[in-house]
Amino acid sequence: MDWVLEGQIQVAACPAIINEYRKVAMRSKFRRYGYPPMWLEFLISESLQLPDPEETMQQGPDPNDFPFIALAQITGAWLVTGNLKHFSAVPRCVRVLSPADYLKHLGDE
Repeated sequence: MDWVLEGQIQVAACPAIINEYRKVAMRSKFRRYGYPPMWLEFLISESLQLPDPEETMQQGPDPNDFPFIALAQITGAWLVTGNLKHFSAVPRCVRVLSPADYLKHLGDE
């Protein structure tokens, strides 16, 4: 959260992504981890909020993943996900990292 507050990273989102975050965070399997976390709404409010990307021929195993891929492609942002298998066939211009790899990258800077 400090990196967001200090402007070291910028989170990009759109209405479809925000809705997906909120929906997933409410799943019962995450309740034992304290979800939804109190910081989720703060992170959303501090994100760069863009309009939903237009649908293209981009496809994947889960249609709910399309906005993540499209927004990363449009903005040049890195896509950080704990579900790498859903993003194995993204365009080459989209860099997909696990949270651990992204944090490692941030620590290396």
